[in-house]
Amino acid sequence: MDPNEAEIDRIRRACTRWLAWHGDRTAAGLLSELPTDITPDRYGDGGVVEELETYLADLLGMPAAAFFVSGTMAQQIALRIHADRRNHRTIAFHPTSHVEMHEGGAFERLHHLVGRPVGDPYGPLTLESLEEVAEPLGALLLELPQREIGGQLPDWEDLLAQTAWARDRGAAIHLDGARLWQCPPAYDRPLEEIAGLFDSVYVSFYKDLGALAGSGLVGPEDFIAEAREWRLRHGGTLFAMWPYAASALASVRSRLPRMKSYRDHGLAIAGALRDLDRVRVVPDPPHTSMFHLHLGISSEVFKANALRIAEEEGIWTWKTTFPGTHPDWQIIELTVGDSTLDFEPGEVGDLITRLVAD
Repeated sequence: MDPNEAEIDRIRRACTRWLAWHGDRTAAGLLSELPTDITPDRYGDGGVVEELETYLADLLGMPAAAFFVSGTMAQQIALRIHADRRNHRTIAFHPTSHVEMHEGGAFERLHHLVGRPVGDPYGPLTLESLEEVAEPLGALLLELPQREIGGQLPDWEDLLAQTAWARDRGAAIHLDGARLWQCPPAYDRPLEEIAGLFDSVYVSFYKDLGALAGSGLVGPEDFIAEAREWRLRHGGTLFAMWPYAASALASVRSRLPRMKSYRDHGLAIAGALRDLDRVRVVPDPPHTSMFHLHLGISSEVFKANALRIAEEEGIWTWKTTFPGTHPDWQIIELTVGDSTLDFEPGEVGDLITRLVAD
């Protein structure tokens, strides 16, 4: 008999080691990371929210920044402003973009924008694909790295060509940088140089950094001022935003310096997995500290193996898989974080071998 969700949760909470990301982010653990000298904000003004915004703008080399409790809200607002200012409603993006796959069509239903998916769903966006677009654009949305295809990145020269193409067309260039923190080690370039290619940049504070929640939006001062007005209209200016902002500031300061070690460890793990039967590393080698594993196993057998390892050895790997392009193949995502650093590449190889065993 398959265990129910309560039993799975009991097994998960009993684990002492976590293969992916930063492990079990408990409420107590998250709160313990907050500084003791926090100054609260009021409706987003002052205090640690302002401190975070100043820090973020300086970090990314932009004139101004605004804190948002939701990245979905921040991105919709950014695209709306760009479209309004250029009087073009069409937004171009990769077919696996977050705004296309995970936001319930909000850019269309809330902001009356028109989405234009461009390029191969299984590879990074390219200049060649963009050059097939003839209609005027309000904005080009690029995602670095592209999560749904295993953290892939365009090469630097093609990224320069894509942003130049959009600028020559009069389109704004917005970066979905939810995981931008992973990019400097991959491109061997500082954050401000990467961010400087764009008119606006969104970053997440929890996806890589492990904060409570929240995101930042950076850009020119007049752009951010308008974004703050839209934030109010979206109901995003909470009475007290300081717990999220304080967690974000603590997390970016502590984990941003570790991004290179995450990527280096991910590359070593990928090397240990490369020649395993029924295991494919995507992309190979990984571009960033996040990559996908395509596994030749059924979802039911994988889940049973993962729960057995969790219960018998106290190691939490994955709860479930994502379907691959063939019924006999499944996909899992490995984001390397603090907890992953505790596993030697060979140990990860052994775990994956047992996860795909019939």
